[in-house]
Amino acid sequence: MTRLSVNINKIATIRNARGGNNPNLVQVALDCERFGAQGITVHPRPDERHIRYQDVLDLHEVVTTEFNIEGNPDDRFIELVRRAKPAQVTLVPDAPDAITSNAGWDTIRHADHLRQLIDTFRADGIRVSIFVDANERMVEGARAVGTDRIELYTEPYATQYPNDRDAAVAPFVKAAQKAQELGLGLNAGHDLSLENLRFFAEKVPGLLEVSIGHALICDALYFGLENTIQMYRRELMYNE
Repeated sequence: MTRLSVNINKIATIRNARGGNNPNLVQVALDCERFGAQGITVHPRPDERHIRYQDVLDLHEVVTTEFNIEGNPDDRFIELVRRAKPAQVTLVPDAPDAITSNAGWDTIRHADHLRQLIDTFRADGIRVSIFVDANERMVEGARAVGTDRIELYTEPYATQYPNDRDAAVAPFVKAAQKAQELGLGLNAGHDLSLENLRFFAEKVPGLLEVSIGHALICDALYFGLENTIQMYRRELMYNE
């Protein structure tokens, strides 16, 4: 079964635009769960331009599905994750000034660093996922450092999908097959949408979880949040 984790960063962006607490991020997270989300994802960044560090601690108190915290593992992020103790931490190598994540880890070059991080989080009982490109060598490197899962960075798939969906998904199928061969759990995320999600989930073996934020929140402006979450769930229903 492929699970849907809703990334609520964009809700925090809207709230922060006017100050105050409208929309209420915690209430939206609870509503997402009530509407069928099987997880809640947040990606705090150092400038707190959307998710604030306090948001993470507040959400930790109320989220009853899988809580996933993703981000660049600087010292402050590590401390935050260890306090919140989510079900999963996803390590993403994005620069502090990045608009959004734009590449996966070089799991070979950064092997020692990743191994230390994984040991730290797993000692606290937190499952670890590493954000990687659809590259079999990077998947092998992820297995070598002891991670529980990888998350495939799917923006290249989404970009190529309208032109040649079979070519777009091919490297992700190979990466997923390598992950299965090595016993790694498999997640995916970035620019997955109602247009391209079903095909990806049908073709990529062993897909456990997708994390979707931007496209889902944009669709919710037209379809409503509850209906949109159910629409995304239906794109994954063939796996259930």
